[in-house]
Amino acid sequence: MKLALRPILAALVVACAMTAPDPVRAQVLGFEELDGWAEDDQREALVVFIETCDLLKDPVWAPLCALARDAQATPESARAYFELLYRPVLIGTPPALFTGYYEPVLDGSPVRTPRFAWPIYARPPELHDGTIYYSRSEIENGALRGRGLEIAWLDDPVEVFFLHVQGSGRIRMPDGRTIRVGYAGKNGHPYRSVGKEMIRRGTHTPEQVSAQSIRSWVRANPGPGHAMLDHNPSYVFFRRLPDLAAHRGPIGAMGRSITGMRSLAVDPRYNPLGAPVWIEKAGRAPLHRLMVAQDTGGAIKGAQRADIFFGTGDGAGQDAGTVKDGGRMVVLLPIDLAYAANPDG
Repeated sequence: MKLALRPILAALVVACAMTAPDPVRAQVLGFEELDGWAEDDQREALVVFIETCDLLKDPVWAPLCALARDAQATPESARAYFELLYRPVLIGTPPALFTGYYEPVLDGSPVRTPRFAWPIYARPPELHDGTIYYSRSEIENGALRGRGLEIAWLDDPVEVFFLHVQGSGRIRMPDGRTIRVGYAGKNGHPYRSVGKEMIRRGTHTPEQVSAQSIRSWVRANPGPGHAMLDHNPSYVFFRRLPDLAAHRGPIGAMGRSITGMRSLAVDPRYNPLGAPVWIEKAGRAPLHRLMVAQDTGGAIKGAQRADIFFGTGDGAGQDAGTVKDGGRMVVLLPIDLAYAANPDG
């Protein structure tokens, strides 16, 4: 059923349309229109939602957060909580584009050695948000060398590049310690897709491009391969996360840990951070489940665009690196934000 939205949501949509490159259409759906809703375990998503619910700024969320803690007892109570207090809202026009990301586990060293020769850097103190800093190629060629900003040294420049893409990781040191690193900022240059550039240059077809195929091609063609990586001038700086427990996921855009297969990176111009989001991902491994918008990404642009967090380690990386699927995503909003403004709605 199509309904006119309340002024609050209408204002959100108008604001999105002013800052976004394409028009925004919103449509309120019924839960019965969500493919697979009855088969999902919404309690898993509710537990993740509670992790960041207190950070939602609109006061309409506060009582819902309090009720959520009581509703997490069983899958049935969690489903009833969402069905009673929320309505699904389709923002934008499908098909969606779903990709995947993960937290890599890499080998590294606290000091440079012949094996570990490629650094990851802490954020330079003079870098301010919104300013343009050195490009990727300038930094890779030594613009920050000798300043003591190195957090760790890795043994593979390709993995350094993909650590930037993922935004967080675990680094195993030679003495057995593991340190956690997370996103601390970037150099202000726009993100440019290496995969799209490979397609444009004819090295790969759209069907061939994946994280794994990019890794393989760059390693097999080190000269042109590293030049290809420099097509993306964006560069990410990191910070150590010493207080993050091993069982917790990396820190997302909301400043809290994210959860494998239940956290989602979205474009917050369209889908509010912290909101539950129902996804219907097509492809070879269809995925219909409730997730929570707890992260963002430089390549995540658009109302029907999302990055699924697959978890930590090589297995999660294999699963995440092959995802490039259609489908649709539907945000769950409190009734006061989602229902029609007119009494006949």
